[in-house]
Amino acid sequence: MALSENILCELQRIVGRENVLTSKEDLIPYSFDGTAAMIQMPGCVLFVKNAQEVSSILKLANQTKTAVVTRGSGTGLSGGSLPSVDCIVMCTVRMDKILEVDRANLTMLVEPGVITLTIADEAIKAGLFYPPDPGSMKISTIGGNVAENSGGLRGLKYGITRNYVMGLEVVLPDGEILWTGNKCVKDVAGYSIKDLFVGSEGTLGVITKVLLKLIPKPAAKKTMVATFNVMDAAAQTVSDIIAAQIIPCTLEFLDRTTIHCVEDFAKVGLPLDCEALLLMETDGHPAAVADEAAKMEELARKNGAMEVRVAKDEAEANKLASARRSAFSALARVSPTTILEDATVPRSELARMVRFVEVIAKKYKLRVGTFGHMGDGNLHPTFLTDERNKEEMHRVHEAFKEIFDEAIRLGGTITGEHGVGLAKKDFLPKFLGEAQMRVHRELRKALDPNGILNPGKMFE
Repeated sequence: MALSENILCELQRIVGRENVLTSKEDLIPYSFDGTAAMIQMPGCVLFVKNAQEVSSILKLANQTKTAVVTRGSGTGLSGGSLPSVDCIVMCTVRMDKILEVDRANLTMLVEPGVITLTIADEAIKAGLFYPPDPGSMKISTIGGNVAENSGGLRGLKYGITRNYVMGLEVVLPDGEILWTGNKCVKDVAGYSIKDLFVGSEGTLGVITKVLLKLIPKPAAKKTMVATFNVMDAAAQTVSDIIAAQIIPCTLEFLDRTTIHCVEDFAKVGLPLDCEALLLMETDGHPAAVADEAAKMEELARKNGAMEVRVAKDEAEANKLASARRSAFSALARVSPTTILEDATVPRSELARMVRFVEVIAKKYKLRVGTFGHMGDGNLHPTFLTDERNKEEMHRVHEAFKEIFDEAIRLGGTITGEHGVGLAKKDFLPKFLGEAQMRVHRELRKALDPNGILNPGKMFE
């Protein structure tokens, strides 16, 4: 049912008429996110400026049982910010202030609409470091990162978004404003409520402030690229690096298809006669960095690396790193539709999983490029397809069913960083099992009994 005039008038009163979009042409950009082949028109879009406006909107929505979907930049890859039918889309991009940088306590307090790269840059200005670096960091917002518990290239050494959230201001579905967490390094008073909201995909509350942990900036960094003629050699190199008690800040891989697409797109001088490429970066004290880089180069060569290219300076390091960071953009140029997934397995099973993806692609007559975070077992099989071809899209769906089943069988998970959303909610029960699904449902019902927040996402 379309939003009533009474509800629209009240929403205009809360945020101002100029901050409410209702015309079809204005709503179209908010009818999809970064997930392929998913589109749904909302009832309206609101631009909110503070927690009080969010609270008033949720009070109204809760009273009228109107669905609300919170949205940042819309870069998500699991349909998490896709509107539900005739819902209110509450966009937080104008809540974009950095409220405090506290060098004494190594924290930063921000609003949810701040771009991730802006946070990283502000930390550097203060001589500090914010490690999480999702591939979309130039456009994604921190509120979305927290809601999806985003990862990134530096996850192996530094962890993911959850590891840097010290506190949250959250507006609950009934409009009550909650603060959880603080600047204390140690705090075990009560349940860790903030961790409920990290990765909750907008189903439990609306994040309106984030208190982030910062760390000292590494003094030095070394970047290198190694190429191999078989994927197993690259995987063994990763295993050997970890066994040598080296934890690189970045340990990424590209397969042959992705290498060719990246080189065609970015022209960074990648060799085209290899089956796998490893991007390896170490950071920290200069002496430790030099030692670790030398050991990683030695291990790569020991495992038959065709070439190990070490960056001479920061400019070349950035050029080499761009080979991995441009992987999705490069693959997206090949076909009308690019479906990027993130099945994750134990590191020991990564080479086997990459080969399985290749077998499945051949079985279903699909083109796939695979890249990802080899250091933490998170791979991104990326199918190059056309959503207008319904028969081919059916084959893509069947292929992913087998890929997720295999990931679970190998002790992995259906998502390492993209979230469940709409795209993978059918696979969640098999992964979680009955007891965990029951607890998920009970938690959600306790906080949102009327089911107004992001309905239909993660599970029914």
